[in-house]
Amino acid sequence: MPVTVVYVDLLWLLNFIANHLLLLGAGRLAGAGLRRWRIALGAALGAVYAVVLFLPGMGWLSLLPCKLAVAVLMVVCAYGGEMRLWRVLGLFFAASAGLAGAVLGFEWLGNTSLTLQSGVLYTQMDLRLLLVVFLACYFVFSLLLRRLGAHTGSELVHMELTFPQRVVSMTALHDTGLTLSDPVTNRPVVVAYWRDFAWLLPQGADVAQPVACARLCHDQGIHGVRLVPYRAVGVDTGMLLAYPTQGVRVDGRDMGKLLLALSPTPVNDGGTYQGLFGGV
Repeated sequence: MPVTVVYVDLLWLLNFIANHLLLLGAGRLAGAGLRRWRIALGAALGAVYAVVLFLPGMGWLSLLPCKLAVAVLMVVCAYGGEMRLWRVLGLFFAASAGLAGAVLGFEWLGNTSLTLQSGVLYTQMDLRLLLVVFLACYFVFSLLLRRLGAHTGSELVHMELTFPQRVVSMTALHDTGLTLSDPVTNRPVVVAYWRDFAWLLPQGADVAQPVACARLCHDQGIHGVRLVPYRAVGVDTGMLLAYPTQGVRVDGRDMGKLLLALSPTPVNDGGTYQGLFGGV
């Protein structure tokens, strides 16, 4: 009976990379906030599970309920606390099924094996070649996400907003037809649903009454809050409460200190994005 020699370091690394890409892709498709260290933690958990499967007496971990439990735990590690957790979980399972199909097809076409028992990813291929393949797959995947998110004059982007309290990551819709801007600097204004940033508001604040809300913020020593005028269908003139940021990055590009306007109603189209902004 042939014996397969498994190198633990390669087994762990290969499954870590695959898990990381699956978690990252599921989060982006779901429009969830991305925290890289948490995604890495979830991916590492799945990679450890792949290694433990081959320890003596641990074969029972390959049972379907155990696999499902580990998958759920990985997603919770990466996105626990997100409002879109269930959406991420469903997309993670779908992406995993897609990866399994791709691996099976590659095995058939290439007459080689990319898996061990229990469906764990493993191969004796050169590690540098594998890394190049994974990076190429990630590039293609990111390009497809951009195409899927494209609208006429609009696109989905990854946005990071920095505040004194924390850094918030989210998916935003960049709509060049949106004219909302800061009346002082004429820079674009990021708009998001107030519930996603409720931690910025003092207790008792109501963004549906922006003037009173701004006054309450000033009374409680929250500086830099201002009102941004806007127009919309059915609204000739309205006001949005806006908070200053310490910096905004869009797909890694520094946009400077833009304002974040809090909308009293959701701005997304069902969960694809959590914010929007216009301008260039």
